[in-house]
Amino acid sequence: MTSPKPKTIQTMKPATAAKKLGVPLSATPAEFQASVVSRDELNELQSTPPAWLADLRRNGPHTKQVIAAKLKVSIAGLLRGGITGPLTTAEIDALKAENPAWLEREQSNQVEARKEALRLKQR
Repeated sequence: MTSPKPKTIQTMKPATAAKKLGVPLSATPAEFQASVVSRDELNELQSTPPAWLADLRRNGPHTKQVIAAKLKVSIAGLLRGGITGPLTTAEIDALKAENPAWLEREQSNQVEARKEALRLKQR
């Protein structure tokens, strides 16, 4: 019998880790941006986020996936509305309060798309 190989540690680039954490890499601390992240470290960050990560998730800036979810539109809808970069929670709340025509239109498009997807799924 051969001896088992030592288990290699899975690592990822900071950009990949930031994406998995749902935060823009540019908003993370310099030490995070300069280091590789192991799978165990990522799991630790997800289960017990440090203060900087909790603050980013609460106040932003947020990624387009998070912005789209908070505004209840698609990512394509964000682009059609002219939103191309990260937004803070305050900016998202201001956009919701302003409720521009494009946002209403994209929200109704999203509702219709979800209804259609549900209808097709039930066939």
